[in-house]
Amino acid sequence: MDGFSPLGATLGGVMIGASAALLLLLNGRIAGISGIVGGLLAPPSSETGWRVAFLAGLVLAPLVYDGLGGSLPPVTIDASFPIVTLAGVLVGFGTRLGGGCTSGHGVCGIGRGSPRSLAATGTFMAIAFLTVFVVRHMTGA
Repeated sequence: MDGFSPLGATLGGVMIGASAALLLLLNGRIAGISGIVGGLLAPPSSETGWRVAFLAGLVLAPLVYDGLGGSLPPVTIDASFPIVTLAGVLVGFGTRLGGGCTSGHGVCGIGRGSPRSLAATGTFMAIAFLTVFVVRHMTGA
């Protein structure tokens, strides 16, 4: 939470919401990252362009921000490569099991009033709280 700014957080939230709303309004698609990436594995040819553009924007936006003089926070990962890999596999399994990821359910689904997304997001959050509690308080990490 170093450098937290309510204005920055609000602006970021508005930008995320606007991008999700525009994708839905203009393309009729949900901005769920796991679905967008998964759709690239065997997409119809008409689906590839917008998916690649969306993902490129996710990668390029912070680089452009940094290039324009913005300050990106340092990223440090204290876990080992095998733990990070296992975490990635578990997240991937969870997104398949839950029928979507936090962006699809949490941003888009709740915004559309989906009861399924509300339940999924509540489950994501409860498991995240439990994981942090176990890792930080029960394992001594």
